[in-house]
Amino acid sequence: MDAKSKKKDKKEMRSGYTTGACATATAKAALIALITGEEQLESTIYLPVGKFATFVMESCVIDAEYVETGTIKDAGDDPDATHGALIKARVSWKNEPGIELDGGIGVGRVTKEGLPVPVGQAAINPVPRKMITEAVEEVLTEHAITKGVSVIISVPEGEKMAEKTLNKRLGIIGGISILGTRGTVIPFSSSAYMASIVQAISVARASDCEHVVITTGGRSEKYGMVEYPHLPEEAFIEMGDFVGFTLKQCKKQGIKKVSLVGMMGKFSKVAQGVMMVHSKSAPVDFPFLASVAAKAGVTDPIVIEKIEQANTASQVGDLLLEEGYHDFFTKLCTYCCESSLKEIKGGLDIQTSIYTMKGLLLGKAELNEY
Repeated sequence: MDAKSKKKDKKEMRSGYTTGACATATAKAALIALITGEEQLESTIYLPVGKFATFVMESCVIDAEYVETGTIKDAGDDPDATHGALIKARVSWKNEPGIELDGGIGVGRVTKEGLPVPVGQAAINPVPRKMITEAVEEVLTEHAITKGVSVIISVPEGEKMAEKTLNKRLGIIGGISILGTRGTVIPFSSSAYMASIVQAISVARASDCEHVVITTGGRSEKYGMVEYPHLPEEAFIEMGDFVGFTLKQCKKQGIKKVSLVGMMGKFSKVAQGVMMVHSKSAPVDFPFLASVAAKAGVTDPIVIEKIEQANTASQVGDLLLEEGYHDFFTKLCTYCCESSLKEIKGGLDIQTSIYTMKGLLLGKAELNEY
C-alpha cells in the first residue's frame, strides 16, 4: 500500500481551530489596529486547552469609525461544516464603558430556551464569549485604555453553512454558532455531533417535552413525525449512530419516555446491545437475526438459511415481511427496548419502531422499567 492510499492514523491527523478561537484572534487583531492605526496581519491568542496559537489575518480594514479583520477557519483534518469559513470581527469605540459583544451577519441568534445562551442573544457560546472578552480586556489594559469597546463577530457565508448543521432545529436562526471549549478541534472526534445531541435534549426539556423521539437520520425522523404528530418539533432528535450516548443523556436530563425510530440495519445491532451503530464499528450479525426469526416462529430451514446468507438487514426485513412473519419485527423491537433499558440501567419508558426504507412500519414494542 502506497503512502497516498494509506489512511491517516488518528495520531497523525492535523488538529484545527474552533470558530471561537478564530473569533477571538480577529477581535484581538482588530482592537490592536484600532488603537495603533497599524495593519495587523497576525494575531496570537492563548487557547483554553493551554497553549498559544497564531492566526493569519486574511484582511485588515482600518476605517475612521472601526477596524474589521478576518481569518479563515482551518478545522484541520476534522470534517466540519464551518471549515474554510471567513470569521470576521468589527471593533469600534463606544460611549459607555465596558465590552459589548454581539453577532453580525452569518452568526445565528437564539430563539428557543434550553441553550447555554439566553434567547435573543447572538449564538456565541460561553467559552468563546469569555475568550473574546478576556483578549479584549488584556489589550485595553496593555494600552492603559478605559474606553468602552463594541465587538461584532460575523461570518459572511454563515447562513448558508448553518443549513448543514442542527442550528435551525435548536432554535438558532440566521447563521452558525460561535463554538468551542478547547480552542482546538480534535480530528474526527465526533464531539461536535455529541454536543449537538446534548443541546437538542436541553432544548426539548426547556420546551417541556417529557417524551422525545430519537432517530438515526433525516428519513427515519420524517417517519417518526408521522407516527407521533402530537409532539412538537423540539421533541425529535437525530442521534445518528450514538444510541447509547443519546439514551444516557435523555435519562440524565429528566426525559420520561423515549421512542426509538429507525430501520432494520442499525436497529438489528441495537437489539443485540450494540449502542454505537456505525457500519464500520459493528457489522450486521445475520446469524443473530436468524436466531430471532427462529424464536419468532420461523421454522422453515430455507428461510433461516436465506437470512443467514443475506447481504443486508433490509433484505432480511423484506424476506420476512413477504413470508408474513410479523412476529419477528415485534420481537426485534422488544429486544431493542430491552437492550436500551439495560444500557441505561432502567428509569425510562422505551418504545421502538422499525420501518422499511420506504416508510412502512414493520413492528413496534414498548417496555417500561422505572
